[in-house]
Amino acid sequence: MIYGAMKFSIGGSLKLAFRPWVEGLENIPAQGPAILASNHLSFSDSFFLPAVLDRKVTFIAKSEYFTAPGVKGRLTAAFFKGVGQLPVDRSGARGAGEAAIKAGIEVIESGGLFGIYPEGTRSPDGRLYRGKPGGLARVALATGAPVIPVAMIDTEKIQPPGQVMPKLMRPGIRIGKPLDFSRYHGMDGDRFILRSVTDEVMYEIMKLSGQEYVDIYATAAKRQIADEAKRHAEAEKHKNTGSATQG
Repeated sequence: MIYGAMKFSIGGSLKLAFRPWVEGLENIPAQGPAILASNHLSFSDSFFLPAVLDRKVTFIAKSEYFTAPGVKGRLTAAFFKGVGQLPVDRSGARGAGEAAIKAGIEVIESGGLFGIYPEGTRSPDGRLYRGKPGGLARVALATGAPVIPVAMIDTEKIQPPGQVMPKLMRPGIRIGKPLDFSRYHGMDGDRFILRSVTDEVMYEIMKLSGQEYVDIYATAAKRQIADEAKRHAEAEKHKNTGSATQG
């Protein structure tokens, strides 16, 4: 009931304001379980995709969104629950991964649509990064559910980092044909199979999105970008200090 009301209000507002275009809606099954594996360009990806579908899509979200204190915290928790997000405890070395897998299997076993971002985090620069072989492949192989590749287009341009007001523009969504990995059913303990399944899905996402592919994890890319920014700041500081000394 809450999801329906949230979808009507938020989804309707998004479609009215941004008019997202969609290709491949016929690839989403009218009923039954499926995994939607998408690239991840923006925080808004988890809202635009459900907005254009008739069925509920369940994504996972940080448990912090559901446990903040006060009125604001309760409103935030209600919002995320209302748009179909499940809380995941990120504590522990493998806590987030195992919790995500468990949540995904439960959604699939209940006959639902489970949304997941194989890259594990948002792209830092709009390129497509290597998929992590944990959540996506393990849920697919444990359940036998089809994997539907999805490409979000231009969502990162709507509200870039540091921009307060979103830009009114049309993002796009391309939905590919379902991928069948039932031949590997039950082999979710084989890391080579997990890697192969993940790479096949990422290749399909790359074809749909047209993104440049980078064969490293997005988390590693973010560290490289942060380190480079730090080195640049230190170099500028040293340069300015030297100029002031000479003056």
